[in-house]
Amino acid sequence: MDVEEKVALVSKPPTEEIVILDGLKKLFETNPHPNHYIGLEISGLLHLGSLITTGFKINDFLKAGVRCKVFLADWHSFINNKFGGNWEKIKAASKYYEDAFKFFCPGVEVVHGSELYHNNNEYWKNIVKFATEITLARVTRCLTIMGRSEKESLDFGKYIYPAMQAVDIKAMDLDIVHAGMDQRKVHMLAREVFPKMGWKVPVAVHHHLLPGLGEPVKLGLDEDSKTDVLISSKMSKSKPWTSIFVHDTQEQIKDKLKKAWCPEGSVENNPVLEFAKHLLFHEFESIDIERPAKFGGNITFHNYQELQEAYSAKKLHPVDLKNAVSMGIEKIVAPVREHFAKKTELLEVFKNE
Repeated sequence: MDVEEKVALVSKPPTEEIVILDGLKKLFETNPHPNHYIGLEISGLLHLGSLITTGFKINDFLKAGVRCKVFLADWHSFINNKFGGNWEKIKAASKYYEDAFKFFCPGVEVVHGSELYHNNNEYWKNIVKFATEITLARVTRCLTIMGRSEKESLDFGKYIYPAMQAVDIKAMDLDIVHAGMDQRKVHMLAREVFPKMGWKVPVAVHHHLLPGLGEPVKLGLDEDSKTDVLISSKMSKSKPWTSIFVHDTQEQIKDKLKKAWCPEGSVENNPVLEFAKHLLFHEFESIDIERPAKFGGNITFHNYQELQEAYSAKKLHPVDLKNAVSMGIEKIVAPVREHFAKKTELLEVFKNE
């Protein structure tokens, strides 16, 4: 596979931003197998955003010959009070996350934060060194990476989080750092500070945040209005009625899509159209819409642009779009759901969450 093909795979949706594209090209020209990672907090059950969108992008990297790591950030999860700060639950849930990503992204390496930090004096030295290069105000602007706002009253541990996430990059000797758009601020921080320290500056790849099924809202977490809508409306286990989990049945998927926010003819921030763009068209060459002859009969869309134009022109009804998307999502989710049906012990930790 040549460099242009590799770049095309990395650039493919759900990728939304590459910082910087020329840097990625030069990286592939000099290193056919660069080191990549994406870091994840350990939280609730995995859903279309946390496993499927993320996993699709990881698989694109793997196809491009990249050495991929999923970093399970258990200590970051503790700092951010996941599972109420219960360390045993965080570690139990980590096993579920590891199993899920190894199943969905064959060939990926899984690294736990507690393993990376254990007996690693160099890491903690670098935390201190990195911290001397940044101000408290600069750290505070990064708090949205945790879903936090600088307006909140926070314990000091939260302010250590961005420095840890940046130094993770150095500790794993990464060439490519990958995350959802909500994490870009810490990558920009690393790209700003690393040259001052003589550390390798990574290429940053950010994928689109898959929204929940409800109407998009603004919460004021970020001064950038577009980013704020992405963060506040992203799919989250804290809003289960707007999320499709990888354990949902076919009937549950269909029911959730039926209730989704999907105004007729409206394209902007439409979650059902985003599912089609970032999930279905990532995996399938076309989308078949089944509908009665009196409503125009069956129709096939071969790319997202065709689908968007038809929907915008009101040539495609929301009900028909929702039905087609629910069928496509079922095809994607079914193998994962069936995998975990045989591993129910991994889900025990979530029973009372």
